[in-house]
Amino acid sequence: MTAKRKALVLGGDSGLVGQSLSGVLEDAGWEVSRLGRRQIDFTQREASRRLEAFVDSLEPELIANAVAYTKVDAAEQNPDLAGLLNRALPATLGRIAKTRPCVLVHYSTDFVFNGRKRVPYSTEDSPDPLSVYGKTKLAGEEALLSLELEKCLIIRTAWLFGPGRGNFILTILDRARKNKTVNVVYDQIGSPTYTPDLAAYTLKLVEAEEYGIFHVVNSGQASWCDLADEAVRLSQIECRVKPVSTAEYSQRARRPPYSALDCTRFYRLTGIKPRPWPQALRDYIYTHLASLMPSGNGG
Repeated sequence: MTAKRKALVLGGDSGLVGQSLSGVLEDAGWEVSRLGRRQIDFTQREASRRLEAFVDSLEPELIANAVAYTKVDAAEQNPDLAGLLNRALPATLGRIAKTRPCVLVHYSTDFVFNGRKRVPYSTEDSPDPLSVYGKTKLAGEEALLSLELEKCLIIRTAWLFGPGRGNFILTILDRARKNKTVNVVYDQIGSPTYTPDLAAYTLKLVEAEEYGIFHVVNSGQASWCDLADEAVRLSQIECRVKPVSTAEYSQRARRPPYSALDCTRFYRLTGIKPRPWPQALRDYIYTHLASLMPSGNGG
């Protein structure tokens, strides 16, 4: 009997991306170890030593980092903490992977761009982050690239929603059930992404043995208002989604006004065109949130 391939997923216990990736890997026959902050505090000095010991005991073929400091506004007041998780942690993982026969997958973000374009950002576009969150995520990318790893995947993604943890869709639907009107920003445009799809596309890249920087999101683009309106409609909630400008909606960190991502490189190397975000959103609501709908089922 062939031994299962081993994977270590940081954030696999409770993270939005990590849980979906762990599930996809397990369905594909991998033996997955899920490592979270309950096992190791990634912000502490001894984390590097403990991570290295964990990797040596497991000997995984794949290490996936789905841990990040994602509180965009809070990062403005906590740049050191954001830097520990978004820059120092991937750098540590890169040093560990450098001397071991494994693939390293690291997730980054659309927030590495400034949003001045009006067509989707490709992997060839130069980053120029506006926020501490974006700057620390870019620093994590740069730390990995500087190590010149043979088998490293840096996957930029965006606007995540999916099962297993709170996300924008759950927040909007909760507000919509309690109010007749919800205000949502209309002048920030991006690429909504369903985490089970992101996980499946990640595995395709790993299986294809393709490395470097990739953009991986669901196809199409939307504003936060568009995304909220579609979620409310699909959930059959009587609530008006009211468009408001970024200027009207107080946020500490600067967001890119346009950050849709171009997945052309992913498509060329895998032959897979990511499915449209409205289709993925429908799956999420009807499959995972059916019990929360007024009718009590998915339709």
